[in-house]
Amino acid sequence: MGGLHSNIRNSTKYKYLEDAENLLPTPSYTGLSNGYRESGTNDLQLNSLGSTCLPQDYTPDDDLVTINVSGTNFITTLTSLNKYPSTLLGCEEERNKHFSAKLNAFYFNRHRPCFDSILHFYQTGKEAPPLNVDPDVYAREKEFFGIKREKEIQLAIPEASGEQLECMGCSRSKIHHFMQDPRSSKIAACWHAMDIIFICISICFLIFETDPNLGKHFEDDTDPYYNTLFWINAFVMVFFTVDIILRLVTWPHFLDFWKNIFNLLDILSILPFYVGLIADDINSRSEDAGDMASQANKQHYVVLRVCRIFRIVRIFKFIRHSRDLLIIMKAVSNAKRELFLLILLLFIFVITFGSIMYYIESTDNEQFNSIMKSCWWVIVTITTVGYGDIYPITVGGKLFGGFVLTLGIVFLALPMTIIVSKFSFVYEREKM
Repeated sequence: MGGLHSNIRNSTKYKYLEDAENLLPTPSYTGLSNGYRESGTNDLQLNSLGSTCLPQDYTPDDDLVTINVSGTNFITTLTSLNKYPSTLLGCEEERNKHFSAKLNAFYFNRHRPCFDSILHFYQTGKEAPPLNVDPDVYAREKEFFGIKREKEIQLAIPEASGEQLECMGCSRSKIHHFMQDPRSSKIAACWHAMDIIFICISICFLIFETDPNLGKHFEDDTDPYYNTLFWINAFVMVFFTVDIILRLVTWPHFLDFWKNIFNLLDILSILPFYVGLIADDINSRSEDAGDMASQANKQHYVVLRVCRIFRIVRIFKFIRHSRDLLIIMKAVSNAKRELFLLILLLFIFVITFGSIMYYIESTDNEQFNSIMKSCWWVIVTITTVGYGDIYPITVGGKLFGGFVLTLGIVFLALPMTIIVSKFSFVYEREKM
């Protein structure tokens, strides 16, 4: 309700209670079932249970309704809810049974992550099952809100599409759910298990190729193991390619596919393999071209070296299969302001004390011959790493170094406590 009141405060006037002890502005009540509206006197009003007194210029499109699910507020319009009158939230009489006067909202002690998908159905008419949630739990939530009885998911399919396109849409939705949720079926579980196994194989190949003894099996085409390892790697890359294509063609919105960071990482992970095949084909065609071929080979080698760096991102494919890792990433994302504060404080600290150390040590210590090296020393010192490659030798430098070390620990600890508390809060909330 805090976010709602902050938005309304700029556009409406409040009626205040005459009681001097109550300092908070409170809206007047004329009913609850039809949500928030503005009266002709610009006073914020909330329709109460059983009241049907509405002005003639009343428009439902302007109404907002707050739904509290286990402590989390969701704000939507009554227009979205009333499209499905046979559901719990779409039926005014059933909805009013769950109103809480204390919260000024409709309260449901239900599964929070599932309600995102429930509300998405009311807003779009399309079903989007939540990720990493037991399908049985989601099915019970749908049944509670009456969506299972409503069967209005078909309204999301254009009437002019015909039966054939309708079946295609259903198939795309099933395949997308199959690709996203390993618990949707046994085949989906097997597919995701194969994906994890192939990720492990590709990472092992990436590591073994850099070993002086094992690398020749991957690079020397005369080696007896070369063909076997090549076809294993090719099969793994084909599997990853099919996985990406299926996700692309079944993604609800084509542009949203490219906005998903995991999809981009998947594409980058297979790119070096196909670039390598193209480069090898070009090299084989230009073997008889003399110096031009030698120069082309050098350019292709540089391209391959750059592309091989992207193979490292294959390890991030594990995140897609781990709910805890996804929660951690979301928690880090929600704490980005605190992380930015930490980086900003670190930048100010390093530049300031690095410059001071440079002017203290530069005359007597050749190691501190630039501010950049002094900043490097500050970073190593305040993080308590202490490589020992650069260190002060003057008395003033040693005293200032101790001061930097002590102050740096305190300096980093202050924002770190905020980050840890924010991270813990988000992590526990997402796990519920």
